Amino acid sequence: MNIHHLELFYYVAKHHGVSAAARHIPYGIQQPAISAQVLQLESSLGVTLFHRRPFQLTREGESLFQHIEPFFSGLPELRSRIASGGDECLRIAAPELIQREYLPALLGRLQNKRRRFRFTLVEARQDQIEKLLNDQEVDIGLAVQTSKPSPGLHCTPINKFHLTLLAPEKLGIKKASELFALERITVPLITLSGSDTVRRIFLDELRERRVEWLPSLELGSLDLVARYAAQGFGVGLSVELVRVRKPKGIIELPLEGFPPVVFSVFHRIRPSPLAELFIEESLALAGELFGPSA
Repeated sequence: MNIHHLELFYYVAKHHGVSAAARHIPYGIQQPAISAQVLQLESSLGVTLFHRRPFQLTREGESLFQHIEPFFSGLPELRSRIASGGDECLRIAAPELIQREYLPALLGRLQNKRRRFRFTLVEARQDQIEKLLNDQEVDIGLAVQTSKPSPGLHCTPINKFHLTLLAPEKLGIKKASELFALERITVPLITLSGSDTVRRIFLDELRERRVEWLPSLELGSLDLVARYAAQGFGVGLSVELVRVRKPKGIIELPLEGFPPVVFSVFHRIRPSPLAELFIEESLALAGELFGPSA
């Protein structure tokens, strides 16, 4: 078997078609050339590896792909390690909030354990992380999990947080249900920015309950949300963090019945040793910062 033919078949199988493979192969090659060389591979094996329309691997094609996938999928990491003179590089994707609030401490732990550890970092949500992982553009991702990961990927839950409201004590509100029972909620709602997943989960649940309450203030961190609420500027949306002290002047109102926020690491089914260390340290750090998952 020609190793180049196997590489082309790997990209065709991974991206579900010749045209998609041509867009992802990291060197210039046209669709007709890919088709011709994969046909040569099929001829040498005496089998059909995939059905063209619609695309589907045959039993023989699936068997071949499972055999060659670990080798070809590991080449980008190997190339990076060799090119960097033995440094261990991890390509990470995470939303801005996690980059700011969580990753610095985690990356510091990894540097303490692996002297030659390096990393790259891009901003992404779960759906974007999954695409980056499938395209082999990142090695691992951290994000709030909103759905089951796509086939071929896996996620490791790091912690589960429950939504809560932070109300100024002077409002005299003891339960979140008191707010939702009002015909019209006039107190301002303080949340993170419009792209934040915690905010989206909360607003989606409000719509399900037919409660109208739109954010008035959008801030850059949960700490700011708590501080603005403590100053009496409105009610803040946050999550229950066992070991994080809240400012004086606010009362925490648990949002009973609202979906929890699951913070997960997204990775391939067979993560690299460095990715496995990242997962291990993520779990350890989350336990130290936030306490055990509820």
